[in-house]
Amino acid sequence: MALSAAALAACAPRSTPRISVKTAAAREDRIVRAIEFSGVLVPNRTVNIYAKLAGQATTVGADVGTPVRDGQLLVQIDTKELNAQLAVAEAAASGVSDQATQVKTSLETARLNMEMAQRTYDRTKTLLDTKVVTQSQVDDAQTKLDLAKAAYDTANRQYETVSGSGLAQAQAQVNLIRVQISNSTITSPVSGIVTNRNINPGEITSLNTPLFTIADVATLKLQGNVSQDDVVRLAVGNTVKVVVDALSTRSYPGRIEQVGPIAAATGQYFPVVVDLRNDGKLFAGMTAKASLKWTSAPGIVVPITAVTDPRDGQASLFVIADGKALRKDVTLGPRNDTEVQVLSGLAAGEQVAVSSVSSLLDGMEVAP
Repeated sequence: MALSAAALAACAPRSTPRISVKTAAAREDRIVRAIEFSGVLVPNRTVNIYAKLAGQATTVGADVGTPVRDGQLLVQIDTKELNAQLAVAEAAASGVSDQATQVKTSLETARLNMEMAQRTYDRTKTLLDTKVVTQSQVDDAQTKLDLAKAAYDTANRQYETVSGSGLAQAQAQVNLIRVQISNSTITSPVSGIVTNRNINPGEITSLNTPLFTIADVATLKLQGNVSQDDVVRLAVGNTVKVVVDALSTRSYPGRIEQVGPIAAATGQYFPVVVDLRNDGKLFAGMTAKASLKWTSAPGIVVPITAVTDPRDGQASLFVIADGKALRKDVTLGPRNDTEVQVLSGLAAGEQVAVSSVSSLLDGMEVAP
């Protein structure tokens, strides 16, 4: 009997040990996510300055590395020849103006003659009815009137030509030369630093090659890329903290100026541009990192370790209740490195497994 009992005991099924899991309570909270991206500082804008006039440079007012201000003289081109041309053009315009004055006097004389011939004709025609004058005298008055009208029309056309297109053409030539003279003085359109110079005193300016390149570095731009998960959380106007690698002991406030709507060539990363004021210690080309804290709307938050690998795109987790693990399908929202927000499928206060999650099955008994 003893042997039989021992044999039965050996054949009896052993109880499966329960998996021990750690749990955490789902709570009402917000997700705080740190968004960071790196990039290189570039000038706010770079301007190439071209000459509009080919001529000999008599003055060159800046060199590479020189700070310049808006409106500062960069190049002065010799204008001796243009000044001589201007004098000739002004004299020609003055001559046309004098001619117009003379033609106007002739026009006024022709008008008076025409009016006198008209009065003579009207008076002679009236006297014809009283037989005081003959038809021949009326015809003679008519002829003189016609000649006076023709003379007036000729004088009028001449005046319109001289005072109109003739004077306008002469004045246009004067204005053209004045514009060319004004183009001989080349000034900086922006304040910044000269980064390139292609002209020396005595050389002839080229219309196709920039004389100077000036970088506006009062404001610098940090150009970087962020992932598709983070780009939806950024907006133009967001304030960021910028740390320059060469000046890592301090930070600069920056403002997001642009969030690219199209992914960069590197994949699902989107370009972001940040503006920051230069305190004089920053240089274009320095590397820097921008960061900001993004906070979600309130919701149910659990540790990210509670979420199982999605099955067919469906995320799930295990709620521990009465010593059992119960699988729940959930919809996830924003996350950070340690926590994730659950948009649906879970209530605040429920205990979720945060360890051994990959070993659990729905309905499995667990140990605390």
